Amino acid sequence: MTAALSGPAFSVHDIPFSTYGSWFDISPVVAEKTYAEDLHLVSHQNGMHGVLRLVPLDPATGERATARVEATPGLLSWIGEGGHVDLAYESPDTVRLRGSGLGIGVFAAAQTLTPFSGTYFLHDPAANGHVFTSYETGRRYRVTVLSGTLAVPAGAQALGSADRGLAMTAAADGAWEMAIEELGTSRPAYASSAPFDEIAEAAKRGFMDFVDAVAPWRSSATPAAELAAYVVWSATVRPTGLVTRPAVLMSKHWMDKVWSWDHCFNALALAPGCPELALDQFALPFDHQDDSGALPDSVAHSEVLYNFVKPPIHGWAFGHLRRRLPTPPSEAELATVYDRLECWTDFWLTARRAPGADLAHYQHGNDSGWDNATTFDRERVVVAADLAAFLVLQMHELSNVATELGRQGDARRWARAAEETQTALLEQLWSGDRFVAQGVTGGNTWSSSSLLDLMPIVLGEHLPGEVAGALADHIKAHLTPYGLATELTTSPHYLADGYWRGPIWAPATVLVEDGLRRAGHHRLADDISARFRALCETHGFAENFDALTGTGLRDRAYTWTASSYLLLAEAHAQRDGH
Repeated sequence: MTAALSGPAFSVHDIPFSTYGSWFDISPVVAEKTYAEDLHLVSHQNGMHGVLRLVPLDPATGERATARVEATPGLLSWIGEGGHVDLAYESPDTVRLRGSGLGIGVFAAAQTLTPFSGTYFLHDPAANGHVFTSYETGRRYRVTVLSGTLAVPAGAQALGSADRGLAMTAAADGAWEMAIEELGTSRPAYASSAPFDEIAEAAKRGFMDFVDAVAPWRSSATPAAELAAYVVWSATVRPTGLVTRPAVLMSKHWMDKVWSWDHCFNALALAPGCPELALDQFALPFDHQDDSGALPDSVAHSEVLYNFVKPPIHGWAFGHLRRRLPTPPSEAELATVYDRLECWTDFWLTARRAPGADLAHYQHGNDSGWDNATTFDRERVVVAADLAAFLVLQMHELSNVATELGRQGDARRWARAAEETQTALLEQLWSGDRFVAQGVTGGNTWSSSSLLDLMPIVLGEHLPGEVAGALADHIKAHLTPYGLATELTTSPHYLADGYWRGPIWAPATVLVEDGLRRAGHHRLADDISARFRALCETHGFAENFDALTGTGLRDRAYTWTASSYLLLAEAHAQRDGH
């Protein structure tokens, strides 16, 4: 099987093995920055929980066997000296395993069972399966042996502390097979749908169909396109719990939510090839829009958080999204988006605008998406230039959509509001050389070394030429060999792993690149795109990256990073004539 046919190989230490639609993955990452010795079945229902520990076993001794792990989109394997174990997804909630020359142990990750936590283990005689029930996920995990020899299970019906699980102990030259399902209270006994090889082939084909849809333009000039597509494909979950639509989580590591600006980048990358999925990504946070018009901070399987918001990039995003869709949105779809965007904009103009103020404000760095950026060091309740710029773009989009809907009065109203907001932005926050932030309480102004202060470049063609030129010059100072540092590397506040105080981030890259290009600064935009693409091709799709070394930081399988690569790579391929 060639790499081209099987898809890109990857390390499960960086990217979890999963499939489209599934709420669980196979990975050693069991919590934030926590790597276990063994691969685990990790569920993302009710949070992130390592439920089952999967251990390759020497069939002669029953002890742990030394084995390396190899993964491609359709198949994960443990490979030892005497044999191998293979795992493939049969469906989003079922994996099949087979082994030859190696056994497998399936054990509860939690050793202690209390009345409120841990995993209970039993044999279910009705379904002839072994069942782990998890307090943490609220789900059951059923193991059905299809062939091979099963050792006496340990800890069945045990309470308190105990080892719980089962082990396959086929002869050294023998083979075995089993299925593991994630389910609710009950379902009929497992019945095989197909031989293992057909299941693995179908899983691989499902991914290849996806990558053909989202990256038909890929070539040797975009070598990370297939892996980027896998990161997005494998992090997509079915509607369950509070997740109202098929959703691309930010990761199937610990960042297993949808935040209310991250989703925009995934929607844009998916739009040409998977338009329905793209529209679902854009709409999902709006399904939880509250009565004030605010979007939630984040949406996960079992929680929706409203204590912060995220920046209003949605007008910018929807303008790009509808141009990228193969079929324009219908009038009804446009009307729905218009109403939601209008409520979201009105939230900023009412709940987040002080009496008599022209410009809206953030209440904390978290509201900006740049949680700890140095812009917020002096004060946290801040009138910030990036917020005004995003609202100007959102008002322009509202005006455009209103025009298409025949709502001419609304179109004129939003066009006027955009002009007034941009005028206030330039009069109140432009210092002649750069934008400043302003405290809401005392009116003090200050500048910082954060790239956030330069984000009004997103206004692109709307900016006066001298303002765009000054911003472009400052942006150049943030460039390292790997891309745009979010804090000047010469700043005393720069931190290599400082979140928004230095590392390179995908969303800032895409927004700046787009604004520069629309402002006519194509050479700088090309440079930023090239550096970020090379960064991903070398260092993967981490949450963010060390600006001076390129090393991936934090969560190492982040979908908005993968989607940003796909966006920039596609645009580069089109400009290059591929």
